[in-house]
Amino acid sequence: MPTAEPTFPLVLRRRLVGLAYGAMHSARRGMGSDVAGSRPYRPGDDVDAIDWAASARLSSARGQDEFIVRERFAEEAPRAVVVCDRRPAMALYPDGLPWISKPAAMAAAGALVADSVVRARGIVGYLDFANGEEPFWRPPSSKAEAHRMKESHLEWPEFNAPRDNLTLALRHLQDTKGVLPSGSLVFVLSDFIELPDEETWTRSVERRWDIVPVLVQCPVWEATFPDCGRVTVPVADPETGAIRPVRISSREARARREHNEARRERTLAMFRSFGLDPVLVDSSDPVDVLASFLTWSEERMWDRRRA
Repeated sequence: MPTAEPTFPLVLRRRLVGLAYGAMHSARRGMGSDVAGSRPYRPGDDVDAIDWAASARLSSARGQDEFIVRERFAEEAPRAVVVCDRRPAMALYPDGLPWISKPAAMAAAGALVADSVVRARGIVGYLDFANGEEPFWRPPSSKAEAHRMKESHLEWPEFNAPRDNLTLALRHLQDTKGVLPSGSLVFVLSDFIELPDEETWTRSVERRWDIVPVLVQCPVWEATFPDCGRVTVPVADPETGAIRPVRISSREARARREHNEARRERTLAMFRSFGLDPVLVDSSDPVDVLASFLTWSEERMWDRRRA
């Protein structure tokens, strides 16, 4: 018997306006499990919708028969898009090194998103600028796209996207009409060393999309920097992939560490300023990637309970 693919719960910030017959809570009234509110019974209402306990209490208080109907939110299918940053720097680090492989981490994260959306009976699309200025855009249209994304799109070997490809990707999504309604999930997979401009973030948030930055950084060389003074280390050029030896002093290592840590904190602060909840990925091991997404889901569930 085949083993089910691992998934994580899709915890949304706001209710969907999307496709019917899904597993996520909608903004509309309809058949579902989540209570939206109550109102007086009207002729033609489904008898099964009557809240008999509330009706009995109201009838007792008023001394006459009163019936209360419980309304529920419909359950709808989520729509999601995976945006992959394919700048040359996202091709680091080569297989065989003891550090994160960003291509492998992106592939694992994207596949996990695809499986989780399908499990919620939703549909997922894909977008990147791997070949340059022209987008590779597959809108969410069917569950079959999730399989194509895992088998083909995420495994594409090209990393020739321009430095501003995330800005281009979000603007491309903004120009689509009717493809991503309010509440749609947009997972942006990147190291975010090259950030989209503030106006692009603002316009995306105003669309009421649920934007989820997936921050893929090497915990050794990008999130911080090791204390490797007075040693020679191999350094890869992100534009060409060429590796050359570089001697780093203790002062240079400390300066790089302070720079990288400050840059990461600025990035996280920027996410917070737009109300975005990032997924922090620092490993290409699929088990670790799953743990990062489960942590994200748990934190969102906790925030929703407190609200």
